[in-house]
Amino acid sequence: MKSTTLFLITLVTLGYLEGKAQQLSFRTEYLGNSGYYYLPPGEKPREKIGDAKGSAMVYQAGFSMPLYLKLNENNRPTAWGIGFGGAYVSLKSQNFSQHMVSEIMNLQLGVYHLRPLNERWSLRASAGMGIFTPSANFSKISFKNVLGSGGLVFIRHLNPSLDIGGGVAINSSLGYPMVFPAVYVNWRHKGKFDVNIELVEGLDVAAGYSFNERLRLSYALEMNGQVALLEKDGKAIIFSHQYIVTGFRPEVKLSNRLSLIGMAGLNLYRPAAYSDRTLKGVFAGDNDYHFSVSPYASIGLKMKFK
Repeated sequence: MKSTTLFLITLVTLGYLEGKAQQLSFRTEYLGNSGYYYLPPGEKPREKIGDAKGSAMVYQAGFSMPLYLKLNENNRPTAWGIGFGGAYVSLKSQNFSQHMVSEIMNLQLGVYHLRPLNERWSLRASAGMGIFTPSANFSKISFKNVLGSGGLVFIRHLNPSLDIGGGVAINSSLGYPMVFPAVYVNWRHKGKFDVNIELVEGLDVAAGYSFNERLRLSYALEMNGQVALLEKDGKAIIFSHQYIVTGFRPEVKLSNRLSLIGMAGLNLYRPAAYSDRTLKGVFAGDNDYHFSVSPYASIGLKMKFK
């Protein structure tokens, strides 16, 4: 998978910071040390970049709060709400001949609206702004580090277990407003054994088993990422950092409102590279630089207030 594909999915979902309940979450992720590779266009084998290697620590937090919520007779919400998300990434790189970004800070604030249109369709709209910097120093933040985003998605409720949707997302990642396709998928099977597939804020696929009301264990596949906007040699560029991870994800319900969630497994694919802040630069075929497979672990807390 090209890193540009992951990058675009990350940008398309920037505005979707939402939840049906007031919720606060924290998460720490570790992506282990591994070699750095380049995948040339075409069928050529990937090339290792000297002795370059790296690892990463990711710290994330999110908060969502409905300002208005009303359920209809089909238990579907009409809602207005706000969401906040933040991420800090510490990138540890070794033996690189060129400078690599050592940290990324992403901060996002958005508003969202959900509305059922009829028994089969719902509307989901969002708008927000974010700060995407290669530094945690607030004094270095400028307007060039700010992106606006918005989205409009129509969701079809095919059955009680499956919702799919499509629409458009707008953001200013290239320095001017651009329209991208937006995709929504939510499929779930509930019970002691449950399956959940979401393409909403990144990708989350999980199959789990509930041992009791307190303990649940899943095998999951997740995709996530962060970006930084900066200038290099007088040019506006983007540094993107994404990762696909898989492993076992235990969830322990500490109380009715507080849960502890961990994950242990592998980082399967972690592209990290610069690209020009242009449409041509994002889709360029020569920017597929990535770290190889490495150990992965995470731990986090999720708290619901209602």
